Amino acid sequence: MSEVRIAAEPRTEFGKGASRRARRAGKVPAVLYGHGTEPRHLNLPGHELMLALKTPNVLLRLEGLDKDNLALPKSVQRDAIKGFLEHVDLLVVSKGEKVEVEISVNLVGEIKGAGVLTQELVTVTVEAEATHIPEGIEFDIDGLEIGTVVTAAELKLPAGSILVTEPEAIVLNVSAPRVEEEGASEGEAAEGETAASAAE
Repeated sequence: MSEVRIAAEPRTEFGKGASRRARRAGKVPAVLYGHGTEPRHLNLPGHELMLALKTPNVLLRLEGLDKDNLALPKSVQRDAIKGFLEHVDLLVVSKGEKVEVEISVNLVGEIKGAGVLTQELVTVTVEAEATHIPEGIEFDIDGLEIGTVVTAAELKLPAGSILVTEPEAIVLNVSAPRVEEEGASEGEAAEGETAASAAE
């Protein structure tokens, strides 16, 4: 579990104009909430925050407030065209607390034969301790054959994690190549044309 220390400063100006000024100064407006406390409005350093957010479910230790705060990014807004950070919602967490997060499902290995692998879920939701959130799950697809269907219940979760996603949810399946079906259709079409010519 990655923890990144990042400077935070209380935000005293509000509104779109204040947000634009903050972004021009290289800062990102943020709201910190949770644990029944009043939401706190902050400015965070844009470059450092952008680097931190490259790690899924990164744990941020906010410094420079009345006390250090551990927080998880819960909602990140980016500019649709340029991609820069516009706003971040942060959830206060504490050691030992359980939180629900999405973690990636990473496939390793190769399926057997000429089957076509389709990954239906690239992430699953789990409950884990806030300070021990797994970065992802690896699932070995080596040797899987056509007709195989893998559900969320079959994933081996990291210790201390509980599956929240529906156990019956399909994570991946291996199907027969569509090329064969297209080939058969073409063959049937050709036979139809031959029959039509003979009839004429």
